[in-house]
Amino acid sequence: MQIRRPVAGDRDAWGALYAGYADFYRVEQTEAMRERVWGWIHDPAHETGALVAESDGKLVGLAHFRPFARPLSASTGGFLDDLFVDPQARGSGAARALIEALADEGRARGWTMIRWITADDNDRARALYDKLAVATRWVTYDLKP
Repeated sequence: MQIRRPVAGDRDAWGALYAGYADFYRVEQTEAMRERVWGWIHDPAHETGALVAESDGKLVGLAHFRPFARPLSASTGGFLDDLFVDPQARGSGAARALIEALADEGRARGWTMIRWITADDNDRARALYDKLAVATRWVTYDLKP
């Protein structure tokens, strides 16, 4: 399993994975939306970063992340926005490898923690997350401005 930054030639495979992620969470996502995110992850001025997992020359997973300010601790953390592994590659270690590579990224950037959310019924992913991180007591709310 190789974890690396996505490159131009990964666009189609990355797009298929990202569409799979949107389908998993039943989120409507268009090709134009994927193109926008692809642009973000290749724009050095944009905060969004990405990692991909490659196995036997095929992309099997993705992770999108960004820094966020933590005013209460006067520090910067990292937020893992999206993590997805192709269903055919689940159990391959791709998700763990992506999270561990993001932890390396966070250490290199001086982040004090990495945070993410998942659906409460995402049992398979949560089984891994419980091995790697501490579930918090915080309840998440969304407000549409």
